[in-house]
Amino acid sequence: MSWWLVKLTGLDELRAPVPPHSPDYFSTGYTKWEMNEAGKLKNKLLADKMTHYSDDGTTHLEKPVMFFHKEKTPPWVVKSETGVLSADGKDLLLAGKVRVERAKGEGVNQLIINTSNVRVKPETSYAETDEWAELISPPNVTTGTGMKLVFSNPINIKLLANVRGKYETK
Repeated sequence: MSWWLVKLTGLDELRAPVPPHSPDYFSTGYTKWEMNEAGKLKNKLLADKMTHYSDDGTTHLEKPVMFFHKEKTPPWVVKSETGVLSADGKDLLLAGKVRVERAKGEGVNQLIINTSNVRVKPETSYAETDEWAELISPPNVTTGTGMKLVFSNPINIKLLANVRGKYETK
């Protein structure tokens, strides 16, 4: 009888409304690892804070740092102020100042890239921006507008427009 009474009054359909774009979970000190087919570390994503949103499945990050690991060379390190990871994990949008670094190692020179608003595809080790970019490989400096970068071998960096450089000769 009580089941019938609940159905009759419609109380079984009352639920608290979920506000649009509200977080369903969060984490501080967030870390995500991705391994390659051989079980070795392919890339790693760190963030001071991570917030996941259930309505669109996006993950919002504060101070994200992404590492692209390569055998025999230092990893590429991409740092940003904020970031948004797509629901499928295939697109990482980094907002604000972005710094891409690779330390000097055996057979590779140190490289620092300063830019902003970068789109990263972690699966394919690819990044691009339409913004101004500065490439520093001491003592050389090259600047331009728009950049495409492939982190995997062969490494490929393209500045798309207004390219200028200062190179030290020996």
